[in-house]
Amino acid sequence: MQENQSDFKPYIADESNVPELTWFPVLIGALLGIIFGASSIYLVLKVGLTVSASIPVAVLSITLFRAISQITGIRKTTILENNIVQTTGSAGESLAFGVGLIMPALLLLGFDIDVVRVMTISIFGGLLGILLMIPLRQAFIVKQHGKLTFPEGRACAEVLLAGEKGGATASMVFAGFGLGFLYQFAMQALKFWREEASMPLFSTVAGKTVGLKGALLSIEVAPSLLGVGYIIGPKIASIMVAGGVLAYLVIAPMIVTFGEGLTTMVEPGTKLIRDMSPGELRSSYILYIGAGAVAAGGILSMIKAMPVILGAVFTSFGDLVSSRSGQGARKLRTDTDLPIPLVLTASLILVASLMAVPQLGLGFGFTGLVAAIMIVVFGFLFVTVASRLTGEIGSSSNPISGMTVATLLLTCLILLALDGFGWLSINKEIKLTALTIAGVVCIASSNGGSTAQALKTGHLIGATPRSQQIAILIGALTSALVVGLVLLALNEANTTYSKNAVKPYQDIKLDVTGLPKDNVHSGDYSNDKNQYYVLNLGRAETDKPVPPGRYLLDEQGTPVYLVDPAINGSLKQDDEGRDVSKSKFDAPKTVLMQLIIDGILDRRLPWGLVLIGVVIAVTLELSGVASLPFAVGVYLPLSASTPIFVGGVIRWLVDSYHRVPKDKEDDSSPAVLLSSGYIAGGAIAAVLISFLNFRKEWLEALDLSAWLGWEEKGKLLAEQGDVYRSFLFSNGPALIAFGALAVILLIVGVLRKKSAIE
Repeated sequence: MQENQSDFKPYIADESNVPELTWFPVLIGALLGIIFGASSIYLVLKVGLTVSASIPVAVLSITLFRAISQITGIRKTTILENNIVQTTGSAGESLAFGVGLIMPALLLLGFDIDVVRVMTISIFGGLLGILLMIPLRQAFIVKQHGKLTFPEGRACAEVLLAGEKGGATASMVFAGFGLGFLYQFAMQALKFWREEASMPLFSTVAGKTVGLKGALLSIEVAPSLLGVGYIIGPKIASIMVAGGVLAYLVIAPMIVTFGEGLTTMVEPGTKLIRDMSPGELRSSYILYIGAGAVAAGGILSMIKAMPVILGAVFTSFGDLVSSRSGQGARKLRTDTDLPIPLVLTASLILVASLMAVPQLGLGFGFTGLVAAIMIVVFGFLFVTVASRLTGEIGSSSNPISGMTVATLLLTCLILLALDGFGWLSINKEIKLTALTIAGVVCIASSNGGSTAQALKTGHLIGATPRSQQIAILIGALTSALVVGLVLLALNEANTTYSKNAVKPYQDIKLDVTGLPKDNVHSGDYSNDKNQYYVLNLGRAETDKPVPPGRYLLDEQGTPVYLVDPAINGSLKQDDEGRDVSKSKFDAPKTVLMQLIIDGILDRRLPWGLVLIGVVIAVTLELSGVASLPFAVGVYLPLSASTPIFVGGVIRWLVDSYHRVPKDKEDDSSPAVLLSSGYIAGGAIAAVLISFLNFRKEWLEALDLSAWLGWEEKGKLLAEQGDVYRSFLFSNGPALIAFGALAVILLIVGVLRKKSAIE
């Protein structure tokens, strides 16, 4: 492929009449986008990360259509049709990142995470990002050919070209999907082994604690996290686990060591430090330190990227102006976009429609007008930045979370200034307005970068831009519908209704005036069909006689249930004593959004702990270490970072064995494709099993742990003081199963390093 645009000739010539935008590739692309979008929303809620889906989708497309052609005898799909599949399917993963990053913050701010809010922001943000990128295509994709590399877009084009010439196989993706799905089902549904293996690094002998007090070494034995670690590589994986080591093997033991002799509680903790478990230490103190580190890491990453961002903005506008001048009358097929007047009109209609939805906190008044202007300005600005940075460093390294932080900071500061002038008043609804603006801009930026990557692939192989733009709009719409529903269903299915949690507040009467009503939807109390008043208290609303959270109140205003959400929920056990912590999602970067909104607009946070996290992030940057992945490791449980680290170590071993230079890492090698399968298979199985929580009797029927007897044997040995055999029975099966999965990945990486596109 040539590097000079003047000499560049695409694989399919402009004058060629090749089938492209046909219904079947669009359908398959939409379905693959839904699958990878659903798995991505699970990942972003779990660990705050997603991985690019374009190459796996392209490989799957080639293999599926090749098989269909051989079985049915129908014509072989063209390279342009396969490109339509990957274009349509690429929308799901990028949209899922934005949705999973922003929407759960509704819960932390004291709002319902309902269908209207999630669907509207998901759909409109996704479509707006694509539309705003279309006027930039000529500037970035055509005029900057050879200057902006678009690494994933170029790699995807190579996969499509290999498929056209008879190469590329999805066997590794399918194998990984099957292994990941069966493994996750055996672990999570059949309970063949634990979901998390753990070992405390301290013990109590004769009433005295010895060892590393408060420290817990743990690993979540999930195939999806192993796959993520392999794909992101050893550097980021190591930085993440280092954050977890600092939090849970350094800070937690320090808190216990210095605080176990105290006879009073240390805020924001709700019990004496000496009585806290490692999990309670995390929820009371480390979460705030981690959130401060994530906030600072996001801001610092934005500041570091500021020269590139500003350069991208100025260069982009200059290129945009020059690319729109002096064009000939005849448009080449490979240079035909959707009409710009249509694009601009559709964009304005989308923004106006957002103002018309009352659940988003905009409206058609002064606040809504200001919000609409910010959505348009910040949206176009950061779609421009995301598109250019995707061309320079790739979509996997694109700092979307940093841009979202910047949007939220600017939005909150503008709203605070308007409050100072008396033009609006800061209240709970204004927080919703700020989150809506950030949500739309975040999803738009994420989708804008993916659109640029897909259009670059099309440019290299000779696709029609207009056909790709239509395809990715369809993909964004279908993926948004399903990703939003998956987010809602995951939260609802794993929500815990607890009467025990509200027992201390039975003498309290809260005002129910104007509160909406709802009933119990799932869990042990689902037979209770009574209607209750719903009280939502955000994390900053600490002036009530009950802690922040969602409550169902009776007619007198007495709390009947605490409704603990699956996303950032606090309960570890339900009223029957069952462990529900493994079905919760920590959504690490979501807390950052809540901290910024509450911190700026309310100025009420445990700032001491937050600032410790900020100083940690600054210290890392001064040491030359990327602070954001480290901060995510501090915030996440160590158990979530450890399997990612294992995957990164395997990638390091494979690349070292094959002596792969750092700048030549292959995104289409068999082991990378196997890892993509691990991610999709494990995450899809976890999503489907989560839905079974609506019918807990089905889950109980599938549970074979009592028949296997490993857990009971481990507990019995622990009671007898046989620590080592107890560990073997309780954690051994999980470690053996996870080890087998890791060994398979290592073997595939070592024995089949040859690229899938060759």
